[in-house]
Parts: sequence; structure tokens; C-alpha cells
Amino acid sequence: MEKLIIDTDPGVDDAQAILMAAGHPQATIAAILAVGGNVGLEHTVRNSLTLVEMIEQEIPVYPGCERPLVIAQEGAAVVHGQDGLGDAGFTPKSRQAETEHAALALLRLANEAPGEYTLVAIGPLTNIAVALKLDPTLPAKLKRLVVMGGAVTARGNTRNVSAEFNIYHDPEAAHVVFAGWEQQGKLIELVDWEATVRHAIPETMLQRWIALNTPKSRFYQAISAKTLQFTAELAGRRMMFGADPLAMAVALEPNIVTKAEKRHVSVELTGMYTRGQTTVDWGKRNGRIANTNIILEIDIDRFFALMEQGLR
Repeated sequence: MEKLIIDTDPGVDDAQAILMAAGHPQATIAAILAVGGNVGLEHTVRNSLTLVEMIEQEIPVYPGCERPLVIAQEGAAVVHGQDGLGDAGFTPKSRQAETEHAALALLRLANEAPGEYTLVAIGPLTNIAVALKLDPTLPAKLKRLVVMGGAVTARGNTRNVSAEFNIYHDPEAAHVVFAGWEQQGKLIELVDWEATVRHAIPETMLQRWIALNTPKSRFYQAISAKTLQFTAELAGRRMMFGADPLAMAVALEPNIVTKAEKRHVSVELTGMYTRGQTTVDWGKRNGRIANTNIILEIDIDRFFALMEQGLR
């Protein structure tokens, strides 16, 4: 049984990932930690509560950091809609957020059950960096850390062309997290943007999921319409990128990974086109130990099956 803490900035693909986790028979979601990213914190908290109501589970939602540690950044409303869920009109009916800050909730949960929780980070790493600064031994208290972030050969998806959104949104936080895990001798499991592109979701699969005609699949269809249009204009065909679900699949079923490489990863903090870049020591030249298990390939059929399972 995987016991999950999900740090997230919902976001359409964040929503898909949470639906996937909620529908997995061998997983439980202990907490959702909201962070500003794709859209502002007010929206990401509200969207997290909406998702908790959709999956009908008693999961606490903890509001976290509203902005990056150092430099405020624009979100990704152009992709996810102004409200983060495709401007489809979904709001929570009754659920309320907790009063405890997400970083403090993470530390409390990790201390209450050392070694039991897998932390799945599918947004900027601000909350986790704050928690790590409060307790540098946090990595040793978690079972695993799975991160959706980075572009391991510098083919990013932001205006800083070598950087991926989650890392670019708060590179200082990402630097703190990667360095902190390294200092504790723990590996981060990294699912990057380039892996996301290699595991893109074709339109035929999207149509199959919509045809399920369940409350969750109808929700998915509504929130993803704007993202699908954006992606079609970007890629020249109707398809979707499932970045956060891909990371969630790795968290839920580690054996879904078919190819990975352990390397040292650092985060660039300067440069017009390099701030936010995840720099990988592919040639093992810097003399530092690997701090990251870079996920390169997964069983794509199983990935699609897990996404479909979350929509039933």
C-alpha cells in the first residue's frame, strides 16, 4: 500500500494525477498540500477542495506558499484556464481547507510516521523547500520523493527555453530540495518534461476515456477542453501531455519504470535562458554522488490503464 502526500498546484494535469491516485486500490492519499504555481494559491486550494469532493474521500487540504521564495513568476493560466481547471465552473460545495500551513503539515506527518509516506511533488517545490529548511532531516523521514519537474537535456517548456515550468517557477526552492536530498544521501525520483513528451496521450485514448461517461470522465472532459485546444495549436494535432499523471504513475507503481538512470542533478539559478534549468551530469564528471533517479521510460500501456482507472 502506497501512502501518499501530494504537493500540488491544480492545474488540469494535477487533477488528472489526483484522480488516478484516488482510484488506485493500493494507495491512500493522506494529505494534499496546495502551492501557488499554475495559478495562484487561492485557486489551487479551491481546486484541491473541488477534487476532494469529486473523489468523495476525506482528505485534508493544507494551504501552503503563495509565491516563490525569491522572484514572483507568472502562472500557466494560458494552458489551464484562469481558474486552473479549464474555466469550467467547478467550485467546492462544502469542503474547507485546514488552517495548518502545508510545510508544517508535511513535517508533522513525516514525524508521526517516519518512512511511511511517499511525497509526490507535482507543482513548484516551494512548500517542500520551506519544510526542508525547518528540518534538514526531512528526506530521511520519507519513504520516497517523486518529482514532476525539469528537462534533463534542456528541452524545456518555458520562455527560459532550457527550463521546465515547475522548476522554473521557483528555481531557488528546487535548488534547496535537490541539494537537501543529496546531503541526506537520498535519491529523488524525477519525471521530467521530456519524458512527458515521449509518453504523450493520443486523441484515440482521450476519446476512449470520454466515452466512459462517468461523473469523473465528464469532469475530465470539461476541465481539459481548454488545455486540449492549447496543445493542439502547439503540437499541430489533438493530443495531451500528462506530466503530473506520469509522475503519479511512478509513485503508485514503481515497477512501471522500464528505463532509468541515476545521475547528479543541479538547478541553475542565473542566466537569461538557463535560470531554472536542471543540469544533469550525464558523464559523471563532477565527482558528486547521484542524487536523482531520472525516469526515462515507463510501460505506456499500464500508464494509460491507470489513467482510465481513475476516471471510472
